[in-house]
Amino acid sequence: MPTISQFITANERVSWGGFFIIFGSTFFSAFLYTAVISKLLPPSDNAIIFAIQNDRYYCFLVPLTLPVLVVAVYFYWLSMKMFKHA
Repeated sequence: MPTISQFITANERVSWGGFFIIFGSTFFSAFLYTAVISKLLPPSDNAIIFAIQNDRYYCFLVPLTLPVLVVAVYFYWLSMKMFKHA
C-alpha cells in the first residue's frame, strides 16, 4: 500500500517549505514591531498603532516564556531518559 509521502512531489515540498518560511518571517516581523520597534517610535495618531505602542503585554510575554520553555524541555529530556532506561 503506497504511503502519503510517495504522492508528495519534490516541488510540492519546496513550495510548502517556502510558504512556511514566509509565514514565519511575517509573524516574526509583526511581533518584532509590536514588542520592540513600536515602543521606539513617536506616538501615532492612528488608534490601532497607538494601542500597540501603549501595550505592555507582548514586551513581557517572550522573556517570561523562556524559563517555562527551559523547564518543559528538561522534563521532556527527563521523561525520555526514564523511558529509555526503564
